[in-house]
Amino acid sequence: MSRLLLNCDIGESYGAWTMGLDAEVMPYIDCANIACGFHAGDPSVMRKTVALALANNVTIGAHPAYQDLVGFGRRSMACSAQEIQDLLHYQIGALDGVCRAQGSHVSYVKPHGAMYNDMMANPTQLRAVIEAIARYNPELPLMLLAMRDNSAAQVIADEFGVTLWFEAFADRAYDSVGRLVSRNLPGAVHHDAEVIIAQAMTLSRGEALIASDGSELRLTPHTLCVHGDNASSIDAVQRIRQALNSADTGPSAL
Repeated sequence: MSRLLLNCDIGESYGAWTMGLDAEVMPYIDCANIACGFHAGDPSVMRKTVALALANNVTIGAHPAYQDLVGFGRRSMACSAQEIQDLLHYQIGALDGVCRAQGSHVSYVKPHGAMYNDMMANPTQLRAVIEAIARYNPELPLMLLAMRDNSAAQVIADEFGVTLWFEAFADRAYDSVGRLVSRNLPGAVHHDAEVIIAQAMTLSRGEALIASDGSELRLTPHTLCVHGDNASSIDAVQRIRQALNSADTGPSAL
C-alpha cells in the first residue's frame, strides 16, 4: 500500500435498532468492515451497507464475530479451532453472497471485538482464523492489529499464503507491546477530536506513540481504524481524511 487507508466498522444496525452514522462516514473512508449478522447486522442491513459502499467506491471487508448479538460480540467464547473456522466461513460466505448479488465481492476480512482480541492474544486462534481465510479464499487479506513485533503472525500467514494488513487505531491507547488498553481501564478510549487527529497523523508519519507505561511505541500500519458512531467522531473522520489527503499531496509525497 502506498498510503495509509482509513477503515471503519460499519453496517452494525439490526432490525429496528440503529447503530452508527453509516451514510455520513462512508464518503471519507477507504475500507468498510461490514458486520455479518452475528454481533450486529442482518440481511437487509448488509444489503443496504454493501450498496452504500459501492456507491462511494469503498472496498468491502467482512467483519465476522462470535455469535453474540446481546453482547455485541465483545464477550469471549470458548470455541475450538474448527468452530472458529465454521463461524468465519458462515459469515464471510453470507456477506460475499450479498456482494455477489450486487456485482461485487468481499475483498478482505477483519474479525470483530472479542474474536479480534482473542486471536491477537492466542496464536492457536490466530492460526485458526488464518487457515479459515486460506480455505475460503487465500487471496483475501486479514486485517489485524499492528504491534511492536508482528513477526509471529507473519510466520503463520506466510505458511498459509495469506496477506496481512496491519491496522492501528487513532482513538485508542496502547500498552508497551502494542496491544490496545482494555476498555475497562480509564483513558483506554480517546474522546477529544484533537487528540484523535494528532494520533492519526503521528501514525501516518511513522512516528512513535507514547504507550500507557510512558515508553515509545513505533507501529507500521497499512490502515487506520476510525469510528463514526456520533457527530463528533464524524467530524474527526472528516478532518483525518483532509489531513491525510493534504499530506499525500504535499512536498513529502512528491
